[in-house]
Amino acid sequence: MIELDARLTERIRIAEKPGALRTLAAFLAHSGDSWFWLAGLGILWLVGNAYWKHLALILILSILVTAGVVFIIKFTVRRSRPQGEWGKFYRSTDPHSFPSGHAVRSMMIAVVTLGLGPLWLGWVLIVWAPLVGLARVAMGVHYLSDVLAGMILGVLLGLGVLLLV
Repeated sequence: MIELDARLTERIRIAEKPGALRTLAAFLAHSGDSWFWLAGLGILWLVGNAYWKHLALILILSILVTAGVVFIIKFTVRRSRPQGEWGKFYRSTDPHSFPSGHAVRSMMIAVVTLGLGPLWLGWVLIVWAPLVGLARVAMGVHYLSDVLAGMILGVLLGLGVLLLV
């Protein structure tokens, strides 16, 4: 299974191939960054009405809990990231790849937003979330199995948030 995972991952990888597809993959790979979401949701909480403040607060807390869960799993499993140059910040601050925190976070955000609304935004994020995970593989910072496991965990965490709310 590990060999199949490595082969499939290598087929998806485009980090070393310049062009528009690589640029799009890099953008998508960064679009799931926690700092980006926390900053955006913080601004939404500051300027939004009661509905948006409520959604922003739920998502901020969910992102923080998700980060804790991912951290525990990563430091339990300790799977090294694929070799590569792109994503030096990720490689230096977090050398572990399983599960993909970006895949977990993006899918959790999508599921929670789909459940709490607005519905149109939920559907946009459900399309976006898997693209973030695939972009992480394409840019060489994750194996395909890291992303698939992350997406499953993100769905489960998102459903858990919806049950609690």
